[in-house]
Amino acid sequence: MKLTHVDDSGKARMVDISPKPPMHREAVAAGKIILAPSTLKQLKENRLQKGDALAVARVAGIQAGKKTADLIPLCHPLAIHQLDVQFRMVGDGVEITARAVSEGKTGVEMEALTAVSVAALTIYDMCKAVDKNMIIGAIALLEKNKHEIHG
Repeated sequence: MKLTHVDDSGKARMVDISPKPPMHREAVAAGKIILAPSTLKQLKENRLQKGDALAVARVAGIQAGKKTADLIPLCHPLAIHQLDVQFRMVGDGVEITARAVSEGKTGVEMEALTAVSVAALTIYDMCKAVDKNMIIGAIALLEKNKHEIHG
């Protein structure tokens, strides 16, 4: 099996995507942050000292998704057409979902995964004064699609 991010001498490289046709691309990623019940209550009621954690985390996730190529060395910089970050309160924490959309020559899964990761880290940062036992995890790519651009 030939690895795409390794050259013939075994050195890391950025993949040449120039021969690929532009496609409409979408990716959905999800993750979760587990919080203490009292922290989750404060988050739901918007009573955290640092303010509206979910609003800040949404913007942080979007911003991070747009900066993925600056964070992940071999990722291609992409024009992101949409990056949506959503939260769902569940019994033991917050489920985070990010959907990234682009038209280009490579996928947007890293952007969706980065958005989820940084949104979770931002919730952690906003809640750390009241909860020392939060757990971030289960970050995964749920969906990746591409199809020809019709225009």
